[in-house]
Amino acid sequence: MPKTPPERREGSQPASNLPPLSLHIPEPRYRPGDTPDFGDIDIPAVEATPRPGEATKPEAMRHLCYGLVRVLDFDGEAKGLWNPNLAPDRLRSMLRTMVLLRAFDDRMFRAQRQGKTSFYMKSTGEEATSVASTMAIDRTDMVFPSYRQQGILIARDYPLIQMMNQIYSNRGDHLLGRQLPIMYSAPEHGFFSVSGNLATQYPQAVGWAMASASKGDTRIATAWCGEGSSAEGDFHSALTFATVYNAPVIFNVVNNQWAISSFSGFAGGERTTFAARAVGYGIAGLRVDGNDPLAVYAATQWAADRARTNNGPTLIEHFTYRAEGHSTSDDPSAYRAAQEARAWPFGDPIARLRQHLERLGEWDAERHEAQAKELDELVKTTQKQAEKLGILGHGMHQPFETMFEDVFEEMPWHLKEQCAQMLAEQEAKFGPDWKPE
Repeated sequence: MPKTPPERREGSQPASNLPPLSLHIPEPRYRPGDTPDFGDIDIPAVEATPRPGEATKPEAMRHLCYGLVRVLDFDGEAKGLWNPNLAPDRLRSMLRTMVLLRAFDDRMFRAQRQGKTSFYMKSTGEEATSVASTMAIDRTDMVFPSYRQQGILIARDYPLIQMMNQIYSNRGDHLLGRQLPIMYSAPEHGFFSVSGNLATQYPQAVGWAMASASKGDTRIATAWCGEGSSAEGDFHSALTFATVYNAPVIFNVVNNQWAISSFSGFAGGERTTFAARAVGYGIAGLRVDGNDPLAVYAATQWAADRARTNNGPTLIEHFTYRAEGHSTSDDPSAYRAAQEARAWPFGDPIARLRQHLERLGEWDAERHEAQAKELDELVKTTQKQAEKLGILGHGMHQPFETMFEDVFEEMPWHLKEQCAQMLAEQEAKFGPDWKPE
């Protein structure tokens, strides 16, 4: 029996015929022990999604926020209007970068499990959302990543040993051990500092893009966040500024279905697509198969051309799946079905690109195996070099005085005093010739 609602205050209309109010609590469809089935996901044909011109008004292409940009069919054939028609060398370079990223992730994950560092986050199954996106923009464009876009650095040929040094917080870490592992910073490679505060990079990207436009430059900005972070206030502030000032920026929302332990419904994913948030702001929006490297490339290239020709920002939702845990601090078996990753209908981005190259006659199993072995050996060798400079927790790798540096342009007197006192105590305890290991 429904509860009788409380009587209304004097002067209000009675509501005895209304049910009591209730809240909706999002609940994932599958929990540990369930058998996942994604058969209800609508997968449109590759040719079903039109490709409008880069100057098309946002209101004329709202339907793209609810469809799915695809290029690779599940048999490995590239077709449709979104096909970027990349040369085989370009495709092989993309494949190599994604394979290298996965090898790097696997080895750094093991390093964390061996106690050599405190924290790591893998991008398994999401490699295309960073690698293909980065390859579709210019190297001079500025990227504002979240914490799972290490593929951007690898795609821009950032030294692997520098990434490892940062993860280990060792003597070679140019950030001097001040950042959480995987929170890279490489402005010389157009890579803005990663922040653990979610979605803060969105308004920063818009500000950078606005500055570029105000100077009459040609460079654009791109930003990444997860679907959970799209519920943050910074996300919406950024979209407001971008639409008001027509900022040349691309917003990437990596919808991998899960935040650290809550599914996408808690960010609004049950109601509509994340790409549909573009509609309310009057900007272009695309929903893309995030496990299709060619679709990711094509969508990003389209958005970049749009931004570079003063046609405004674009929001791209990469519809993908987080194949492993949120981080090394997370156990996904505690909250999701064990077979979800295997049941995901869009497959593995590396396997799909490999299949496409093999279909073209530009790749084969022998070369793929040789490349995987080569890249694994490269990562292994680089890891040994990095570990010679120290690992986290094994001694102090940076001089004591560096903790006082780089905060102020000129160190204030009280910090100079504290630093001098600390150095004196250090010398008294360890001797004048002591240095970090």
